[in-house]
Amino acid sequence: MDDRLYLRQLRAGRDFGRQNPVAAQMANFIYLVGDRVTRECVVIDPAWDVRGVLDRAAEDDMKVVGAMVTHYHPDHCGGTMFGFTVQGLPELLALNPCPVHVHEAEAHGVRTVTKLSATDLTSHSSGDKVKVGEVEIECLHTPGHTPGSQCFRCKGALIAGDTLFLQGCGRVDLPGGNAEEMRRTLTQRLATLPGDLILYPGHSYGEETYTTPGSASLTDVRRRNQALGWF
Repeated sequence: MDDRLYLRQLRAGRDFGRQNPVAAQMANFIYLVGDRVTRECVVIDPAWDVRGVLDRAAEDDMKVVGAMVTHYHPDHCGGTMFGFTVQGLPELLALNPCPVHVHEAEAHGVRTVTKLSATDLTSHSSGDKVKVGEVEIECLHTPGHTPGSQCFRCKGALIAGDTLFLQGCGRVDLPGGNAEEMRRTLTQRLATLPGDLILYPGHSYGEETYTTPGSASLTDVRRRNQALGWF
């Protein structure tokens, strides 16, 4: 990967939010991605302990200048759903006002769970790029788990949210899930990406089957992930 790229993977309940047993159980990954030269970064899927995430960025002398959201479920963007409430985007904007980048098909869901306004969000189409310093992050629409799920491609990294894990893929039995769209995403949309991209998933699922916890090349994931054979 480019030496200019800053990428830090944080696990909820371990690297932040240690006092929250639900965060530890959910095992979400949050990502800080940016430019080592300008010291700017975005936070991808801010949830659970926003102050803790900002503190981790500050430890690296990085300034959070934006947020990017893979999908609207509260464990990835905060808010209320299914009777539980999680810290996320509202707390981030209160502490650190910044643009929030979402896929255009997910904006309504994000607003619904977080109660943010339309003016708080910047909507994107697949192929749009968000520039952080001199580092570009490409938005890739990968529906299936939700209508507006997206992955983020940056240099040699693919941050996949709940689209694809090291083992398994995002559920399609939740509101907005669509098995046929997930099939297209896994067998067409993601299948065209080069195998040397490093996959960074949205949860710590199935790590024990890999030599490097938390990430793996797409080639390795394609060989080991049984979900890719379900479709």
